[in-house]
Amino acid sequence: MTKPHILILMTWPHPVRFVYEKLIAARFPDLPIRTVATIDEAEEAIGEADIFMTFGVEVKRDIFPRAKRLKWVHAFGTGVDGITDQAGLDKSVIVTSTRGIHGPPLSEIAILHMLSMARDFPRSVRAHDQHKWDRFRSKTLTGRKVGILGVGLIAEALAPRLKGLQMHVIGISRTPRPIAAFDEWRGRDDLARAVADLDFLVLLIPLEESTRRIIDDGVINAMKKGAYIVNIARGGVIDEHALHRGLTSGHLGGAALDTVHKEPLPPDDPLWDAPNLIITPHLGGFYDTYPEDSMEQMGFNIEKFIAGDFDAMIHREDR
Repeated sequence: MTKPHILILMTWPHPVRFVYEKLIAARFPDLPIRTVATIDEAEEAIGEADIFMTFGVEVKRDIFPRAKRLKWVHAFGTGVDGITDQAGLDKSVIVTSTRGIHGPPLSEIAILHMLSMARDFPRSVRAHDQHKWDRFRSKTLTGRKVGILGVGLIAEALAPRLKGLQMHVIGISRTPRPIAAFDEWRGRDDLARAVADLDFLVLLIPLEESTRRIIDDGVINAMKKGAYIVNIARGGVIDEHALHRGLTSGHLGGAALDTVHKEPLPPDDPLWDAPNLIITPHLGGFYDTYPEDSMEQMGFNIEKFIAGDFDAMIHREDR
């Protein structure tokens, strides 16, 4: 095979924008690589690319009809929405994603959000900014019921950490799995019943047509008064209008979103002003050594791609 051309779409600021290009070039110095910062640039350049790499959420429109040479798309994150749901992506194109490294960082941000809501940490920060000594009673996580909707590798990492906080951990899935850290399993087919007695609901479910806005008015209203929702999955799995209603009515005790339907969230979006809501700008997997941690599996796949051993490439999507 001739040397494949790699196109990287990375909207991170300079100089971290080029971190993946540098990592790949250090291991594969002969490969032509180009990094672009906008979807417009990517659309102009994708016609010359054999390999396209990006985060799925960066593909804001279907640029694939112009990708005449494209043979492989790699998602730097776990999610391939924005890639596999584009009509212009030829079915013959291989799609892979980065898996197996997200458990610890996403577990940490889930627990950060849970503690922040239970302890009402934003209230303390606001009091600090106002130089006020505002002492109030808060809640603990110990003994609370937490449901995890979507049980994959990240949930496997999160569950034992929640058990370490002495929480009662419930897996909500279409199919129960033998994971010791879960205290019980509930079916996703009757989600309103599955969430009825939870103190916390953590969303880890991938965004698919069957899961789009799966957390709607019916599910939110079925939760007990004062319960909390944490979304570290995709913004599209929540009906954000329903979430806003649940927060403004006081039915929900609070919610924390590390991902939203439109990123970046527009300044005039009503979510910003919803009561008892914490929004973080998709920070869960955005940590200092993420690119380096993902390079082992990405480098393996590049080697197999160059060798023409496509069947050996790991973390392939079933299309």
